[in-house]
Amino acid sequence: MAGSQQFSFSYKFQDPILAARLEALQLLADRISHRVMVVDRDLTVIYANESAWEGKEGGQAQARPAKCYEAFLQRKDPCEMCPATKAFESESATAVSCTTSEDGTRCGMRQAFPLLSSQGTTDCMLVMFKTDSARPHVDGGLAKTPARIAGQGHSDTVRLGNLIGQSAAMRQLCDMIRLVADSLATVLLHGESGTGKELVARTIHQLSYRRSQPFVVVDCGSIPETLLESELFGHVKGAFTGAVSSRKGLFEEADGGTIFLDEIVDTSLNFQAKLLRVLQEGEVKPVGSTRPTKVDVRVISATNKDVLEQVKARAFREDLYYRLAVLPLLLPPLRDRREDIPLLVDHFVAAASGRHRKPAPTITTEAMQALTEAAWGGNVRELQHIIERAVVTAAGQALTCADFFGPAPIVASAPDLRRVAAEAKSMAERGGIVEALRQATGNKAEAARILKISRASLYNKLRAYGIK
Repeated sequence: MAGSQQFSFSYKFQDPILAARLEALQLLADRISHRVMVVDRDLTVIYANESAWEGKEGGQAQARPAKCYEAFLQRKDPCEMCPATKAFESESATAVSCTTSEDGTRCGMRQAFPLLSSQGTTDCMLVMFKTDSARPHVDGGLAKTPARIAGQGHSDTVRLGNLIGQSAAMRQLCDMIRLVADSLATVLLHGESGTGKELVARTIHQLSYRRSQPFVVVDCGSIPETLLESELFGHVKGAFTGAVSSRKGLFEEADGGTIFLDEIVDTSLNFQAKLLRVLQEGEVKPVGSTRPTKVDVRVISATNKDVLEQVKARAFREDLYYRLAVLPLLLPPLRDRREDIPLLVDHFVAAASGRHRKPAPTITTEAMQALTEAAWGGNVRELQHIIERAVVTAAGQALTCADFFGPAPIVASAPDLRRVAAEAKSMAERGGIVEALRQATGNKAEAARILKISRASLYNKLRAYGIK
């Protein structure tokens, strides 16, 4: 491939984690039609796939590493407002979107994603160019192009498998899913509870060449430590009390496919050491056996906790973290993608109506506004459950605020639209607080953390809403 032939990062990046990420990116970017490149802190192109060079005069004949503005814009000076430069200078590792330079020339960058080293520094940047609408997406067989949601007038609304959205956060996530799907590298999903980590993992599997092989889900937090090793690696007859026969583990069951390890941070250090060996050697050793078994499994893991904080606290192995997080993906909470809520509401209403064999109800304007403005401490899962309950229990053909959040307080004066909206917002906020308390099993400090407000604010709201 032109990009991989002309630019190499192996001589420059000795950091093992960064080298692994770059190698994984090159393996998958050489196979797709998306235009992709990687630049270092000096904006030197250290990798660009073949698609990136299409239409660039002399692009494949580059004799030396070039700056991105030299290679793709034929400029002698860098763009005045390059967002990648600001991302390198920023202390926080966040993705950036491109703007237009002052002279009106578009650089072609759509988004840039920081690639972190093992020290947590941004040493280079993955750049995705704007997609040519005439060029089909390579997505492993789900849909050749992003599907538009029926009835929605937004051209940027996309569906990737069962993922739906039109927000910038969701478009960015879908772009990264397409990019990492066919890679052999491990993926670590970060996100709050209810953001859809299992759904993203399943989508990655369905987009990969492993789609015809098993997809195995393991909730590491719900399996006792004494059983987790046997559950994942298997055991031989007589290995422990109750092992009356030999049994394959889930890694062997997933051979050729993908295994999804949810809540991986909740495992013990002893188990983490054994999992690290599986990732390094590509083999499992059943409990009670001295004979290892080779397995070919793509590992996707997930957590709702800050893994680096767990590493600093020595509650999670640092070497295992860097093995699992070769390709990290952050799933946005629902409050950061509120423009997606109407799409999700319509989708869940239609799905729930079909399951329960009821005609799909409409949703009042006030109810949709309340749903859009709610806190959603439980994210998409909470939204789905509330809609399911409303569809099942509602008597009429129009779902109101009361169907979702309970009856509104009785008021003497005639309602106006502004007051109705305020009441709907209050009911939504009250519902969010109740749900956060339920998730936190009554712990107010934890509920305040879920809601991202101070404890003092939470106490004030508890008194205002009469929540005990």
